[in-house]
Amino acid sequence: MPMLRPLDGLRVVDFTWVRAGPWATRWLGAFGADVIKVEWPQNLDPFRQNRANAPPGVEPGPNSSGTFADTNANKVSVTVNMRSERGMEMLRELISISDVVIENFSSRVMRRRGLGYDELRELRPDIIYVSMAGLGQEGRDHAYTTMGPSAQALSGMTYLSGLPDEPPAGWGWSYMDDSGGLYGAMCVLTALRHRDLTGQGQHVDLAQMTVGITLTGSAFLDRTVNNRPSRREGYPPGNRTVWPGAPRLNNYRGAMAAPHNSYRTGGGGYNDWCVIACFSDNEWRALVDLMGSPDWALDAAFATMEGRIDRQDEIDEGIESWTTTLDKYEVMERCQDAGVLAMPVQSSKDRVERDPQLSARGMYKEMGHPLFGRRKYQNTPFRLSSAEVEVRASAPLIGQHTRSVVQNLLGLSREDVVQAYDDGVLWPAGMARFDYIEEALT
Repeated sequence: MPMLRPLDGLRVVDFTWVRAGPWATRWLGAFGADVIKVEWPQNLDPFRQNRANAPPGVEPGPNSSGTFADTNANKVSVTVNMRSERGMEMLRELISISDVVIENFSSRVMRRRGLGYDELRELRPDIIYVSMAGLGQEGRDHAYTTMGPSAQALSGMTYLSGLPDEPPAGWGWSYMDDSGGLYGAMCVLTALRHRDLTGQGQHVDLAQMTVGITLTGSAFLDRTVNNRPSRREGYPPGNRTVWPGAPRLNNYRGAMAAPHNSYRTGGGGYNDWCVIACFSDNEWRALVDLMGSPDWALDAAFATMEGRIDRQDEIDEGIESWTTTLDKYEVMERCQDAGVLAMPVQSSKDRVERDPQLSARGMYKEMGHPLFGRRKYQNTPFRLSSAEVEVRASAPLIGQHTRSVVQNLLGLSREDVVQAYDDGVLWPAGMARFDYIEEALT
């Protein structure tokens, strides 16, 4: 017997867009839920519109964004005109036979459309409705719009990142979107458990900005408990745990360590680097032995953590004279065998094509896509011994499953479906249809 998926039989109506909301429903689909993504060709998700994100050799269009494909795996797509009375009737009927509705618009959008929680619980009293607005559904600023980087800045995370004496930097990727998506999935699971216990549905109000506040972690405690603010001067110290000239104390980043940095390795490529950290004198001595006990490393001043912190520039220069003679993976393997913490700096290609541990854990699963062919998709980062959790389908083409959903779930006849297409209910009137839609209708 095949293993069940934890959310088999659960139906989710997905009104999400961009990254945070779709990232939440992606994982619900990996857990087994049937996720129905509601779209409209004249109001595309920005990720679908990203023509520059098409893989080489694939014609740009709403079905060719690589980012959209990764973010929206495990879903089906239906197109419904929410400005038409018949389209809204179909959506309400679909919601009445579903378990979860999830959206990540600013607070007023779904209510203006007549699809707020109060309206939908009239259709199904035990519906679980998850809102993922940037600032939530209440408060003075709840209607303000945000994106991942702006929510990150408001939460305080941007202030904590970057190099000393430089402007707050943030990160190249919007980690607030991914974190918000994971919290969104957690909210659904929590509300489902509550419904199992009580039979009651509920409205979950998740403010993505506050997710960022939880991620400031012990920096927040450092301020409230120790009255020690997180200063830009020396905090955070880049790749070092203590920046030269900064107070030497254990701060919200954890214990002090030296050496603690990224080092150039052999090859000379843009990404030939390896991180090495020594948190104890024993680890430092092991690294010295590994490097062949060079004269510079035997200086008595380096025997203690305090001494090494004083002369980090000198230590970093010496270590890099050794790491540049080795491949970054060889540096990792030698250090790990000697009990020294070290890991290579991996690019996306390294992680997908070269990392044996990720391969052994099935972190990337190859699946077919109508336009891209066979590609690797990010899989679940954990396993269950008695249930199956993994990506199971590539992202849908826009409107790919409209006919099957409205016929099989809503009971429309083929003639009704064709008429709804002609009337602009299931596809914009006058807009050319993709071949796969015409084939589904005929």
